[in-house]
Amino acid sequence: MIMSEIVLIGLNHKTAPVELRECIAFSEDETATALEALKNAPDILEVLLLSTCNRVEVLLVADKEATAVESAKHFIARFNQIPISRFEDSLYVHRGDDAVRHIFRVAASLDSMVLGEPQILGQIKEAYRKATLEKTSGVVLNRLLHRTFFVAKRIRTETGIGDHAVSISYAAIELGRKIFGSLENKHVLLVGAGEMAELAVEHLIRNRVGDIAVANRTFERAVELAERFEGSAIKFEELVHTVADVDIVISSTGSPDFILTRQQLKGLMRKRRNRPLFFIDIAVPRDIDPEINRLANTYVYDIDDLKGVIEENIEDRQREAVKGERIIDEAVIKFRQWFESLEIVPTIKAIRSKLEAIAETELKKTLQGESLPPSAHETVRRMAHSMVNKILHDPTAVLKRDGCQKGQTHYLDVARKLFRLDE
Repeated sequence: MIMSEIVLIGLNHKTAPVELRECIAFSEDETATALEALKNAPDILEVLLLSTCNRVEVLLVADKEATAVESAKHFIARFNQIPISRFEDSLYVHRGDDAVRHIFRVAASLDSMVLGEPQILGQIKEAYRKATLEKTSGVVLNRLLHRTFFVAKRIRTETGIGDHAVSISYAAIELGRKIFGSLENKHVLLVGAGEMAELAVEHLIRNRVGDIAVANRTFERAVELAERFEGSAIKFEELVHTVADVDIVISSTGSPDFILTRQQLKGLMRKRRNRPLFFIDIAVPRDIDPEINRLANTYVYDIDDLKGVIEENIEDRQREAVKGERIIDEAVIKFRQWFESLEIVPTIKAIRSKLEAIAETELKKTLQGESLPPSAHETVRRMAHSMVNKILHDPTAVLKRDGCQKGQTHYLDVARKLFRLDE
């Protein structure tokens, strides 16, 4: 009796550089074609494909694990027109419990480049949605992915793995919230068009900030960015004047010198009536004169300040990750029990069916020609049915209990041979 196996084959940011991950990545449009081709490969029963900037993974249910893995490797090579030798050393293959544990860890962001980041769970949900649309996910993967989502949600709820900032842009916003209490309706000035500054503004928008002004040395770029955030563009020469009216300044330019100095802002706080002014300087070299910190109610944080916050938060997340691993270990055991029961249930049903068929045959022989009233016939049938149930009780209990342990295959084989189910 051959049991199907859960297998995961892939590579990620730990095993392969970005230039290799790019070569074997699958676009959204390519995924449907890839899923269909993989499902039709030898010994692959079910399949899900996860392709992100940090990982490409194929999750399989296979009849013959070795054949299925080779099929997946050759498909990746053929589809992306790249020799297997170029990526084979970067691949990992997980089987059984290890494959289940891996997908649980990935969804819970315990395997992510940034521990605790939330995006990966959404990416796995999208991969599963595509697999269901293409009908490449069946009984096993359906159950596994639903458990995956449940485990990831439980870890995020019961641990602090998603708490505290671990990115420069998010750390900046956390600091702002500590200063202002709430960022709602605060006015923001974005100076420069760096990626981290843009990310910071996205976090600010989620915190319902008010007006956003954008200043850039190239005015056209300021206009373009302002449109994205439904803000307003200002000329670089208007910088100091605009600072007087905002609450938060996020700066990320390529200037070799300070773009805002203490001297420029000296008289500013009187005009602002000492309303707090928060500077987030994520430029290297720095944009904001640190001497501004000496002005009343002004707060200047540079990238080193933010990194210090992040390092503390990463340590917190790592401590919480230990709790997440315990939740995953428990979930892996429960899933294994369910998966192994798939083999037990058909065997129990087959034994019952055989015994009931025997009982029915013997009943017909016994009752044939007997001049018993219909009620007696029914009584005899009920007795036969009850006997079948009692005979099956102990074997069923043993299979369900011991069949879920390491000796499952042995117990099932013996049961099937005793009752000659495979003849």
